[in-house]
Amino acid sequence: MSNTEDGHERFRVTSRYVELGGKPAIPVSGELHYSRVPRARWEERLRLMKAGGITVVASYTFWIHHERTEGKVSFDDGLDVAAFVRLCKEVGLDVVLRVGPWCHGEVRNGGFPDWVQAAPVQHRTNDPAYLDLVRRWFGYLGEELAGLLGPDSNVIGIQLENELYDQPDHITELKRLARNAGLSAPVWTATAWGGAELPDGEALPLFGGYGDGFWVDADAPWDPTFREHYFFSHTWDDPGIGADVRGQLGTGAAAAPRTPSAFFPPATCELAGGMATAYQRRPWPQGLDVAAVAHNKIGNGSAWQGYYMFAGGMNPADGLQESQDTGYPNDLPRFDYDFHAPIGASGRSASSFAALRKQHAFLAAFGERLARMPSSLPDVMPAGVEDAATLRWALRSDGGTGFVFISWHQPHVPLRTYRGAQFEVTLDGGPVTFPAAPVDIPAGTLAHWPLNLDVAGVTLEWATASPLTLLEPAPGVPGGRPTLVLAAEAGIPVELRFAAGTAVSGSAAGSGRTVRLPGGEPEVLTAEAGNAVADILVLPAEAADTAWVLDTGRGRDLLLSAGPLWLDAGGRLAGRSVERPDVLRYNPNTRTFDTVKTNHTRPTQRRLSVEAVLVRESGAVPASYGEAANRAAAPRPGVIDSLAREYTLELPSGALPTGHEELEIRWAGDVARILVDGVPVADRFWDGSPWILNVADAGIRPDPNGPANVTLQILPLSPQAKVGLPAEAQQRREAAAGDLAALDPVHLACWTGWHEAAG
Repeated sequence: MSNTEDGHERFRVTSRYVELGGKPAIPVSGELHYSRVPRARWEERLRLMKAGGITVVASYTFWIHHERTEGKVSFDDGLDVAAFVRLCKEVGLDVVLRVGPWCHGEVRNGGFPDWVQAAPVQHRTNDPAYLDLVRRWFGYLGEELAGLLGPDSNVIGIQLENELYDQPDHITELKRLARNAGLSAPVWTATAWGGAELPDGEALPLFGGYGDGFWVDADAPWDPTFREHYFFSHTWDDPGIGADVRGQLGTGAAAAPRTPSAFFPPATCELAGGMATAYQRRPWPQGLDVAAVAHNKIGNGSAWQGYYMFAGGMNPADGLQESQDTGYPNDLPRFDYDFHAPIGASGRSASSFAALRKQHAFLAAFGERLARMPSSLPDVMPAGVEDAATLRWALRSDGGTGFVFISWHQPHVPLRTYRGAQFEVTLDGGPVTFPAAPVDIPAGTLAHWPLNLDVAGVTLEWATASPLTLLEPAPGVPGGRPTLVLAAEAGIPVELRFAAGTAVSGSAAGSGRTVRLPGGEPEVLTAEAGNAVADILVLPAEAADTAWVLDTGRGRDLLLSAGPLWLDAGGRLAGRSVERPDVLRYNPNTRTFDTVKTNHTRPTQRRLSVEAVLVRESGAVPASYGEAANRAAAPRPGVIDSLAREYTLELPSGALPTGHEELEIRWAGDVARILVDGVPVADRFWDGSPWILNVADAGIRPDPNGPANVTLQILPLSPQAKVGLPAEAQQRREAAAGDLAALDPVHLACWTGWHEAAG
């Protein structure tokens, strides 16, 4: 792969790391399903993903979305996979296509069309009759993607099957069929969790890590397979992912956990970007929960960070979801696939987006160095997943330089402040003890502190702040110098120690080569060692949370913005905002942040109230709508129609369209649906989170004959219903007297697009 077969001009895999353009790198892939996102939204989603540090877009090609009826194959509109690949290339993103033919992805039949599911074949095996069906499907994909694959393509990976545990020969046969159909990529991948047996050398084993999941029982405690991801470890397998489906579909019993192949580096394709919501169990991972899992994998030695999902969406039609009716243990929403992803189904970013963006900026700037650094674990390790007292940390180092990764966060079981942390690390030059005096590590800390970090000849021996990025001097500017950008950790004093002989100047207090910063505001230091000189910009934690690092025409730019931004097709800074955007750009020459001037005009309507008129009260709901495999079943549409509380949403006159409007619905209950002119277009299972719905994507559009009739249905939640909720939602449920059904004020957020002003 990538070396002797399906060679590529840029992309190559070694046993230790990935090479891009002949240099070690750590790719960052994020999942977006093109068939679950309206085509009109593709470009903005992709540009926002790239601005968040994603370098590779992964997407399933769901067979059932393309060929629901045998022989009637569609690649039109939002199913145009070739157009999607071309657009990714225009945006500057590589692609991994997960072609299945069985995908899962919480899709009906795992992605098999009903006629394939019903075919008298041995599915997911080398049964010749089954392979004939697959050959046709791969042939369609090969025809669509003709001319878009090859040594200079942005399609750098193809995943075969998904969560297949005991049929390595079938993976090999699928690869042969795909290549015969014209599909090719420098890297062929397969999921390796659950002790999966994969054909040696034929597929890069990819792993995953979820800190919570919908697939365990509703009343199950926080499972050890989830908890383990909040610790540093060199065990990459996760036997819990897909375990319920494995048993239900008979795809092989879990084997002993496997380690990464000696032929390939440790890589992931399913780090939790969030979590889907099943009817019987409804996790809601918070931003720090998501970021901690990803951070730990980097500390563990990850050579490839891959998220599932990174951008959520909606099923393209009703009835395409995973459900008990199609043999699965869980019922999923009929439309909703928001996944609590860093970029939600509406296009709004979650708190996880900012937290991950910092990690990705670090990987972009320092990945070439980090990729060469193996991971090692300290002598004193936590005793197990119940250990909430032993500090969790790891080292990635090449012997001379490195990064200490600290992780002191987990959900569900809060951690206390760790008192008196000090690290002793032995490098080639001897032991390094830092910081100078022990520091307390507050709960919620995720850090990667540098050791012997060289910046253009200036050596930072250690720091209690995390490298964010490295800004190169502007070309042609006399006296230009690189700028190392560090992000402070909340509640931890920033201390920097430079190598002997380094002169440090700036406003911060210091003594010789050790500098302690007061914090609160960005600080700039200048460090000189002989003829070498570098600036050090330290961002306080709050500012770092708003940091964006973009590769622009002027080089690598550091910007601060609370709102979303990206680069448009012309390379201009762009974004969207409800209020006037407040964007700052760091100027390395003046060592100040300058205001970015935009063409944004304040809209007359920004965040408006939406009147919700109660038109029907709810009926009494049962404690159960049935179950399968000890999992509660979701109510049928007819039950919702007859028992739900019903409102008419009266959108403000003239509010549509301004370009990007979102309904903000805060509610409580069991299941909610939106109907437009009586037709269901969106749904949600309640987990305590706000429901953000893109108005246009839901089909709510201006009508010259009068506004659409928008109905909101809320089915009450019985106190006896066997569903698992996040803690805050459960508290609200327990506080209700009887069935829970409530609607808080509904709002319409009107976003306005903007570009950086010329000049």
